[in-house]
Amino acid sequence: MSHPLRFGVWAPVHGSRAARHDPDEPHDASWARNRALVLAAERLGYDSVLVAQHTVNPYDETRDQLEAWTASAALAALTQRIELIAAIKPGLYHPIVLAKMALQIEHVSQGRFSLNLVNAWNRAEFERAGLPFPAHDERYAYGREWIDLVDRLLRGERVRFEGRHFRVEDYQLKPAGTYRARPTIYVGGESEPARALVADHGDVWFINGQPIAAVADLIADVAHRPAAVGRLRYGLSAFVIARETDGEAEAEFARLLSLSRRDEALRNETRARTDVASVMFAKTDAAASHHVGTNGGTAAGLVGSYNTVADRIRAFHAAGIELFMLQFQPFEAEMARFAEQVFPRVRG
Repeated sequence: MSHPLRFGVWAPVHGSRAARHDPDEPHDASWARNRALVLAAERLGYDSVLVAQHTVNPYDETRDQLEAWTASAALAALTQRIELIAAIKPGLYHPIVLAKMALQIEHVSQGRFSLNLVNAWNRAEFERAGLPFPAHDERYAYGREWIDLVDRLLRGERVRFEGRHFRVEDYQLKPAGTYRARPTIYVGGESEPARALVADHGDVWFINGQPIAAVADLIADVAHRPAAVGRLRYGLSAFVIARETDGEAEAEFARLLSLSRRDEALRNETRARTDVASVMFAKTDAAASHHVGTNGGTAAGLVGSYNTVADRIRAFHAAGIELFMLQFQPFEAEMARFAEQVFPRVRG
């Protein structure tokens, strides 16, 4: 393939990504656990880690939540090779402040930092802080102006700008461009405004877990649009359950699915705080009783024997997916199992 095959992991910034009553998965979103897990992922050969951004735990407000950008800065100093992708919600940071933070982490990591632009879905996170939470499309309009400024600042340009939301007079950030033109920009979201935004400003489009036919359709839709910053690449979120046999994997899937159904009350609370226009939640709500994991989870179909999972990864890769951003449970043990059993099957 012309695009390299890469694997990443979701950092456990709020603990479990699937069932919250699993005795094998600790209720642990601490810095100590995230640090150890990311260092282990780097040793195992994973290429990237995605650090999601939330100020409070979005699924259970009584539990801890890791802060994405301070954690990413610390990880930049501790790691040597792995790509660090920090999610960012534009409504929480002025573009100049965020661009300066990103350039500093880029410098600490020596060119391994990326940011993932996301359209916030958790209304309560903003409204309880007294921050504006506009309608879905208006948030994307704000994000478009925001990332235009951030992109130019990351490149070290001297910026003069007056728009609907921001006014910047003669600003330039240094150091910039030490390792490359700017950090990589990932964009999440599958709505029409999200697709237009990634074509205009993104390097990589993150797609939520779903069957390969749906993923191929999404890629086809965006791939035909002119890409402003060069060839667009594609990533896929997926929850993995891999075992020696398909039967063993299905049994583990059934166990996690049964446990996850005990979280229905928490899901209802999350749903009440969610923007109803969010495409991700519109899809996942309809299939919630049939899959586990966030951002599509097992809907991507990476459940089966090591050979089955490897075959499905190769099929997604052939359809255009470059980066697989993976979730596991229990995370540490299954992350190691995947590296030991599936990496050789798809990389060898």
